[in-house]
Amino acid sequence: MNDSPLTRPDMLAVVQESAARVGFRMSCEDLTGTLLATLVASKPRGRFLEIGTGVGAGVAWMLSGMDAGASLTTIEINPLFHTAAAVTFVDDPRVEFVCADAGEWLREYDGDPFDLAFVDWRPGKFDQLDTLIDLLTPGGLYVVDDLLPQDTWPADHPERVDQFWAGWPRADMVATPMGWASGLLVAAKTSPARRIP
Repeated sequence: MNDSPLTRPDMLAVVQESAARVGFRMSCEDLTGTLLATLVASKPRGRFLEIGTGVGAGVAWMLSGMDAGASLTTIEINPLFHTAAAVTFVDDPRVEFVCADAGEWLREYDGDPFDLAFVDWRPGKFDQLDTLIDLLTPGGLYVVDDLLPQDTWPADHPERVDQFWAGWPRADMVATPMGWASGLLVAAKTSPARRIP
């Protein structure tokens, strides 16, 4: 079976050019992207969160699956990468780009819960996992990637991944590990979300 994406977002070529220009090497790969597009398409008018924008590959894939009433908030700490992504998608009102430390953003967030969170950076995956899961709706999806060894990993990263896996399974999530793409976990929340006052 050929598991290559059946379609690719039109904006992905622009994102890849931007990544080459700014020297960004860790873009969301196509297999992960096509899964994200499918998952967000299953939640009409959904509210979505991405932690770790990079230069916008994940954004391109998620927007390609979102309907007109859906919204995406994406967080990136690096101002150069943030700006590259924001410029690429400046004409799409469904996406909000935030340049911030994701850990601080998670601590300070006071809005409504999300229907899906894609975590491509350390906060919400290797720390503040409970904080992030609290922000998911009942049935909300939690998606993380980069769980299989890669040549871009720093020396201390395998230990972080081992500690991440030690926290699963969880009583409040139904989860499926996937030895596919860069190594994924897809989980659905089974308990109520915490509505922040």
